[in-house]
Amino acid sequence: MQRETTPQVSEQTIPVIDVAPFITGGEGASDVVRQLETAARDTGFFLVTGHGVSSEITKRLYDLARSFFDFPQEWKVTQGRTTDLDGGVAFSPIADEALAATLGIKTPGDYKESLNYGPRLKGGAWPDQPAGLRQAFIDYFGEMERLAFHLRQAFCAAIGLPAEYFEPSFVDHLSALRVINYPEQEETPLPGQMRAGMHTDYGFMTILRSEASPGGLQVQRRDGEWLDAPNIEGAYVVNIGDAFMRWTNDEWVSTPHRVANPPGDRKGSARRQSIPFFLNPNAGTVIECLAPFTRHGKAAKYDPITYGEYIALKTSQAFSKS
Repeated sequence: MQRETTPQVSEQTIPVIDVAPFITGGEGASDVVRQLETAARDTGFFLVTGHGVSSEITKRLYDLARSFFDFPQEWKVTQGRTTDLDGGVAFSPIADEALAATLGIKTPGDYKESLNYGPRLKGGAWPDQPAGLRQAFIDYFGEMERLAFHLRQAFCAAIGLPAEYFEPSFVDHLSALRVINYPEQEETPLPGQMRAGMHTDYGFMTILRSEASPGGLQVQRRDGEWLDAPNIEGAYVVNIGDAFMRWTNDEWVSTPHRVANPPGDRKGSARRQSIPFFLNPNAGTVIECLAPFTRHGKAAKYDPITYGEYIALKTSQAFSKS
């Protein structure tokens, strides 16, 4: 079995795509499909506008999560630290995770903390405060499911698959919603420590709500240089994940990215909060090369693997303390 490679960005810009024509079935839907296919092949990253995600639901989750992160650390670390409830919450404190480890790079833990939720993922009891936090996660998760459905259908159109091809893989899907707090860095980070180390995302795709601040999302170009992701009010950053790259025989790329530390000479606040939605198939889904990517005698690069097996490997790497 061939070892997976790490593709890099072949373009120096991250495209912005208005997906409203595809979602509404209006004129220009085919052009949206063309733009999505080009972005998936060339960069693995793109921004979407015209997505229809509720700004009110987004703001409620953002504000309530921020209130949680403002509580004292000694209280936060007692929350969401068990795995006895389906659909519970998980809290990951600062330096608990080192994402670069999934690429075989050993670094100190990432300088961030997060709240994590998925309806079919294990977690602990939800905190009593701030009130409404659980419902805010549930409501936003639903918004992301709707957008992800439209994007899956657009991807099918781009690949030449029936519109519902991927849907059986997303029955009882293992998607996760995370709110990440990147606090002020009052002390110099440890050597090699970043807000989030270089990594690729594990699953099908990621839909990210980000914000402008010093020390933000960076995407790696083909030449190894880092490109700052643009921030457009109301837009979402979307990127292809490792499992989807594997499905497409590496033709659609899962691109390395990171969250940089703020510059040492910054003025004002560098606190940052982001909300990624990781769209993951169900555990039994077999990830194997799609037929359109083996045309003209091209061989499949990887052996089939279930998503459950794949995600277990990736997660163990990210949280390894060895």
